[in-house]
Amino acid sequence: MSVMASPQLLIGQVAHRRLRPTVNAFVYPVFFVRLPLADLAAATGPLFAIDRFQVLSLQQKDYGPRDGRPLGPWIQGLLRAHGLPDDGETILQTFPRVWGYAFNPVSFWFCHNSGGALIAVLAEVNNTFGGYHHYLLHNPDGAPLREGQTLETEKRFHVSPFCTLAGRYRFRFHLKPPVSLVRIDYDDGEGTLLLTSISGRIHPWTTRGLLVALLRMPVLTAGVMLRIHWQALRLWWKRVPFYGKTPPQPVREPKQ
Repeated sequence: MSVMASPQLLIGQVAHRRLRPTVNAFVYPVFFVRLPLADLAAATGPLFAIDRFQVLSLQQKDYGPRDGRPLGPWIQGLLRAHGLPDDGETILQTFPRVWGYAFNPVSFWFCHNSGGALIAVLAEVNNTFGGYHHYLLHNPDGAPLREGQTLETEKRFHVSPFCTLAGRYRFRFHLKPPVSLVRIDYDDGEGTLLLTSISGRIHPWTTRGLLVALLRMPVLTAGVMLRIHWQALRLWWKRVPFYGKTPPQPVREPKQ
C-alpha cells in the first residue's frame, strides 16, 4: 500500500459467513474512509468534519486511547513500544460518524515507515457491549508486510456471544488500487468457523462523492448496529450455542 497524499472514500460491502453448527451468511453494502493522521484537516469540507458535529465526521475520542487527544503521537508510541519504526505516515480506515452516530466493528490503522513501506496494521475491534481491543499485526523482525500476507494473532477479546474467547484470527490485506480487500478468518478448536471480508472501490475525496455515498446509505452506522442484532437473533433462532460475555485478556500498550 503506497502512502496517499489525501483522504479517500471507499464504497463496497461487508460479507460474513459462519460455517458451524449451521451456516449463516450475509452481505451488506457499506462505505468507509481512509484518512492520513498527519493531516486530518485535509478531510474537512461541507459534509465532513473532524472533532465536531457534521453529517459525516470523525471524532478522535472514538479511537486509540479514547481521550480525545491527537491520534498520531499515540500510535507512534505504540509502534516504538514494539520496536517498530514510527517515522512514517499512518492511515486510518474506518466508518465515519453518520449524523453523529458511530459504531465500528473494526477499524484499521495502516502504519508505514519513512520510506512508505507498510510495516504494521493495528486492528481496532469494538463490540456492542462498549468494549474495545487492539491487535498490532507485524512481522517479528519488523520487515515490511507483503501484499496479501497472512498475519495471525490469538483471539483476546469477546466480540460475539455466539463464539468462545478461544481461537485465532487470520488477517490478509489486499490494498492495491482500485479495489481494497481485507479478509478476517476466525479459527476455533475445531477449525475455521467464521469468514469475513471488507471490500471497497477507492474513490476520490470530493463533496459530491461523499453525498452520493450518504444518499445511498443515509444511516450507515446505525444500520451496522441494527444488522448485528438482527444476525444475533437469527443465530439464536437457529439454536447456535450462546456463551455470554468474557473479559478481554491483557495486552501490552505504551503509556502516553
